[in-house]
Amino acid sequence: MTPGKILVIRGGAIGDFVLTLPALAALRRQFPQTRLEVLGYSHIAQLALAGGLADEIRSIDARPLAGFFARGGNLDTALQEYFSSFAIIISYLYDPDETFQANVTRSSKAQFIVGPHRPDENAGVHATEVFLKPLERLAIFGAEAAPRLSLNPPSATIHQLAVHPGSGSERKNWPETKWMELLQELIRATEMSLLLVGGEAEAGRLARLSASLPRSRLQLADNLSLTELAHRLSACSAFVGHDSGISHLAAAVGLPSLVLWGDTLEAVWRPQGEHVKIVRAGESLRQLSVTRVMEELAALAPKAALRC
Repeated sequence: MTPGKILVIRGGAIGDFVLTLPALAALRRQFPQTRLEVLGYSHIAQLALAGGLADEIRSIDARPLAGFFARGGNLDTALQEYFSSFAIIISYLYDPDETFQANVTRSSKAQFIVGPHRPDENAGVHATEVFLKPLERLAIFGAEAAPRLSLNPPSATIHQLAVHPGSGSERKNWPETKWMELLQELIRATEMSLLLVGGEAEAGRLARLSASLPRSRLQLADNLSLTELAHRLSACSAFVGHDSGISHLAAAVGLPSLVLWGDTLEAVWRPQGEHVKIVRAGESLRQLSVTRVMEELAALAPKAALRC
């Protein structure tokens, strides 16, 4: 077993991974000479590589891994050797009957630390602090709880507002008609260019929103890899979006961010940082006015160079 080698296992969506970055950063600070690896969804876990928080990532989608989720499963020899190479394994996987843990500990003598796959919302503790809690077994206390993703800084911040008009759930979304009104008002009342961010879920929405906007003031960040998107965001002046993984990513790269918030429990799930402003409106996000969003964006002006 390689002394000091640590594995962090993390599934979940983009936001879940970003909210686990403080745990990776805390491990880096506590064990600076230790090789740190991540087993997760490779298109998301690449963020840890880009930010220098992991030395290597491996895909949790690998077919041979399936045996480790079955009681008495047929365990792949190469993966048994992989798990046995670590001194510490920290797992944030959903494993209610501890089948995965049992199969890994059959293969490895590593110290196996179980972390929650998601916080208990009834406790009202922010997710980042919940994901840091298991590290107390390694004498890591009081770690910085705000996710930070340090990338190679852009040569210059551009006068551009990043806009992500989607999320993983339609109920979290501000109406598309209001997004259209906001974007048109930004074009009319400011000198900002716009970076429209989206993936497969927002493809139709981006096309509709961009159709009536001047091409000279608009760029699309459509289906970019997360590392490329993180670099694009870090060069912008500000960000506006919903309760989504992309909003967590924007906050993690330090972008002044306005997040239009619905009914998700803010105390547990909000993006962290003094540069993040959460905006609510009554009982429904639909009640949030374009005027209010413009006013809140203008309040970001000292840092974001937004001229309304």
